[in-house]
Amino acid sequence: MSLTRWFSDPDGSYVLIRRLIAENAREHLPGYALTVVFMALIAGSTAASAWIMRDVINEVFINRDKAMITLISVAVMGIFAVKGFATFGQQVLMSRIGNAIVARIQNRLFQVITRQDMAFFDHTPLGDLTTRLAHNSQAARGVIDMVILSLGRDVLSVIGLVSVMVLQDPALSVVALLIMPPAVFGVSLLVRRVRKHARSQFVSTTRIVSAMQETTIGIRVVKAFRVEERMRQEMGKAIRDVEHRSNRIASLTARTSPLMETLGGFAVAMVIFYGGYSVVERGQDPGAFFAFITALLLAYEPVKRLARLQVNLNTSLVGVRLMYEMLDRPPSYADRQGSAELAVPKGEVRFEGVAFSYGEAPALNGLSFTAEAGKVTALVGGSGAGKSTTFSLIERFYDVSSGRVLIDGQDIRDVTLASLRDHIALVTQDTFLFDLSIRDNIALGRPGASDGDIIRAAMDANAHEFIEAQAQGYDTMVGEGGGRLSGGQRQRIAIARAMLRNAPILLLDEATSALDAESEAKVQGALKRLMQGRTTLVIAHRLATVRDADRILVFDRGQVVEAGTHDELVARDGLYRRLADLQFRDAAERSAS
Repeated sequence: MSLTRWFSDPDGSYVLIRRLIAENAREHLPGYALTVVFMALIAGSTAASAWIMRDVINEVFINRDKAMITLISVAVMGIFAVKGFATFGQQVLMSRIGNAIVARIQNRLFQVITRQDMAFFDHTPLGDLTTRLAHNSQAARGVIDMVILSLGRDVLSVIGLVSVMVLQDPALSVVALLIMPPAVFGVSLLVRRVRKHARSQFVSTTRIVSAMQETTIGIRVVKAFRVEERMRQEMGKAIRDVEHRSNRIASLTARTSPLMETLGGFAVAMVIFYGGYSVVERGQDPGAFFAFITALLLAYEPVKRLARLQVNLNTSLVGVRLMYEMLDRPPSYADRQGSAELAVPKGEVRFEGVAFSYGEAPALNGLSFTAEAGKVTALVGGSGAGKSTTFSLIERFYDVSSGRVLIDGQDIRDVTLASLRDHIALVTQDTFLFDLSIRDNIALGRPGASDGDIIRAAMDANAHEFIEAQAQGYDTMVGEGGGRLSGGQRQRIAIARAMLRNAPILLLDEATSALDAESEAKVQGALKRLMQGRTTLVIAHRLATVRDADRILVFDRGQVVEAGTHDELVARDGLYRRLADLQFRDAAERSAS
């Protein structure tokens, strides 16, 4: 890569590092400045330990000066004490700053992720998001640490030690530094290959995380259908791929060692030959020669680290590139310029010629209907008819492809998302609870609600009795996804959450599907009280639950093909009549058996 491209390519190393430091390191400048001071002390101590070798050789071993023995010993103790305390200070400061940077980046990533629409989550594997949140922030920290440590500790150490070498013998310094050009050229050949393998390694790591999450979430299905071996094979394949990529990166990175060892050995050998000849034949100062050799050997490690820097940077920069791919992603949808707060004086919901598709096949095709304010509108039809999509568009989880969704005459795309969702309560068939207490899960319906309001909502949802029976009552933790509760218990908590919200528009997606007959009867009574004076849309697969709806909409292939009351639709002998006959006949046969 040419220098011009290296400095201008937005995906290049220099531009990424500059942006990373500008966005994350500036607020920590005082801490970094103190860190550099500590690094300067480390570098100065290292150079001093090489410089003092001249006096050790000349004054102690050649001149046999007894007074100098004590003085030099004390000086050496002081040099290494300063180096030790400076190293401690540098490490503590770098760790604290690094932890703060990781926390800041993780917060930024999470904010960007939560601003995306449902389509983003539909197409982005959970493992990818999890790996980005954990891996990319650490990669960013690693890059900053490498740059700071290289510019501070290693560069300053090399400058100090090279200064000692030049002051002791300029000619020998030229001989020693001849290894630099071939070292730089050799390392640059490894960088491109490391970058390719590092990105592939990240993809494989994502597959491991995804496989683990899928197995954990679907463990009942995995065990019920005895697919453990298949999951093991998929996991094993992903792990082997990561192992292979890691080995390749390790091999490529390790190639800097034989390169530097060989070149370093050549340089040391030339120095010993030329320097030894000068001491023996020309009578030059042996102390200066040993100080030079010490400085050269001490400079070897920081020079090796600097030689590996570009390889290590490009390994970590893969994560930084992926991090910025996410951070630079604009919100999938946002409030339009000048969006107003939604006002819901009545609560009428109307679809006007709405079309929407998840892919090529349309989910809704010119859907039009009106859910009258304060009444119950039921949505029925076969799977894939568009009922759940209708709910998703009302909540604006997705935006319509064409047409409009109106609430009291207001296009929901022209109002703020916050005000839209504040006026809607949703209870889905697939109930999800957070790994919080029962109290906190119910309180999500209305943050800041009092304990009395929470308990009343739970009682109305027929949940209070089983909650009180828990060991810690309302403070009982429900576990990840609510896994410590039964399906019916989770559903009743979700209903209590919707009751607490007290929104004018209520969306119920088979809200009583997970309840037993006795609990369902109680909750149905509670839902009837909740629905009074509110606009309620109900998705129902069991037609018996919507017989009393004010209006029933029959969906088929993304359109409303029939509308009316239960009695009106049965009398028409259409799709609803066929669905009703099938369900009620099956119910009668089960009762007879």
